[in-house]
Amino acid sequence: MIAVAVLGILLVIAVPTYSRYVARANTAAAVADIRKIHLAIEGYIWNHGISPPNLAAVHMDGMFDPWGQAYVYLSFEGLNGKGKMRKDKNLVPINSEYDLYSVGPDGDSVGPLTAKPSRDDIVMANDGQFIGPASDY
Repeated sequence: MIAVAVLGILLVIAVPTYSRYVARANTAAAVADIRKIHLAIEGYIWNHGISPPNLAAVHMDGMFDPWGQAYVYLSFEGLNGKGKMRKDKNLVPINSEYDLYSVGPDGDSVGPLTAKPSRDDIVMANDGQFIGPASDY
């Protein structure tokens, strides 16, 4: 009986700790992937003078985030208005040339980073100066 109680206590401690570890590892993997895609896009811009039309142009269209979703890329080339751009708490676009992000563990996202579905997204902001969870931006 004592052994079962001790095992139960260890499980109560171990499962949340392991879950937090997995969440941090997934976030770190998404940040690394976004950094890699960002560098490929910057190389394309350097060579062509414009943002690529899609991730296939930089051979990154087959990449998926740790939660199994494709990374989202939105070029601002030819975009009318600021409606689709990711925005901060003041509804100001967070990038000037393109948006690049993962929709995060919930698989849901909307434009403003302050909206509940976007809080767990992994985003690139300030034109690549920040890459991390939207909740930290």
